[in-house]
Amino acid sequence: MKYTEKISNKLNELLEKNYDAEKGYLNAAENVDNPKLKIFFKKRASERSQFAKELRTEILSYGQIPEDNGTLKGAAHRNWMTLKSLFSSNDEEAILEETIRGERTSLEEYTEILDKDNEFAPSTRKMIEMQKQKIQGAVNLLMVKEELA
Repeated sequence: MKYTEKISNKLNELLEKNYDAEKGYLNAAENVDNPKLKIFFKKRASERSQFAKELRTEILSYGQIPEDNGTLKGAAHRNWMTLKSLFSSNDEEAILEETIRGERTSLEEYTEILDKDNEFAPSTRKMIEMQKQKIQGAVNLLMVKEELA
């Protein structure tokens, strides 16, 4: 496997996860009544869309083809969030819990890719680290919102 193909495969993994996260946040926004929480989820969805654009651009710069969809696992998680909110006595708390769980999984994936692969160009590594930091910030905010719910 060529260097550029190997790197683009790693970036495509993150790209798919960001497609999943964007859709998950939009799903969460549809399933809460709290206007502030709706706005928060929509902002996070927009942020993940921006991450996906950055990753697509990076993949294209390596001369590779970016993925166009999320993962089956991500779709299953969104469906679980919807079902859980339907049967939960506190929809917002259940959705926040699932969102935190999803974001922690994203953090683990970002950490794993950064730790395992030292072959990223410095600019690529910086982009991935910045995205990871923003995801960590979202987790922190979600935890505060969960406490307040």
